Amino acid sequence: METQAGDALIERIRAHAADDDIVGPAANDLLGELYAGYPVENLSRLLHSDDEAVAGTGAWLLAELAEFAAPMMDEIPALLSHRNRIVRYYATAVVLENADERHGPVIAQVIALSQDLESAIRWKVLEFLTESSVEQLEAGASCLAPGQLRDLTEWLVLQEDEEPDTSGIITRLAASDPVTRLFAAAAAISLSGPDDLSLLEHAARAEDEEIRSFAGERLGELREHGAG
Repeated sequence: METQAGDALIERIRAHAADDDIVGPAANDLLGELYAGYPVENLSRLLHSDDEAVAGTGAWLLAELAEFAAPMMDEIPALLSHRNRIVRYYATAVVLENADERHGPVIAQVIALSQDLESAIRWKVLEFLTESSVEQLEAGASCLAPGQLRDLTEWLVLQEDEEPDTSGIITRLAASDPVTRLFAAAAAISLSGPDDLSLLEHAARAEDEEIRSFAGERLGELREHGAG
């Protein structure tokens, strides 16, 4: 039986040399095969690699597949704790696209990455907190241990479910604790829209550079959308 094109592409990626440019083209071709029906479960051969570039390529492919990555949700806990930040980054995107109330533990794991040492991961968690549904946040909160992260997640849910605590959001944006500031930014961004940019504008003026940058980018997008 002839080897499937997807199998051959996976082997090309697994066999790459550090200075090769083969991974990018092969990964793009493999993505096309996956969309054409090549089983997504075969990506485990990349995700379990000891080669960080190979594992990162596998995680990128999962993120690119969006909801088609759902059959691989059992792989995500290990990816979220992977030593490679690129793997953790893309695994977070997979959770946003595919997690529901059944995936409380993995959502809680993403929320805990708000304390990650890598700024790129904290940025991705801020995106998750901003774009996740109330149901996702509630599922994650229920699986967090009592303490700061659970309290902040439940507070964030309340901003969506009840009258927003505008003054509380603004106060938390200036808090000394970076995790508190991150959750406050998520509230400010998720509650902002073309008709009311006040909280987002406040976040875009925050002293915290990460929050200021993220909020500024969203503010530009909303203003451009409004102008269009």
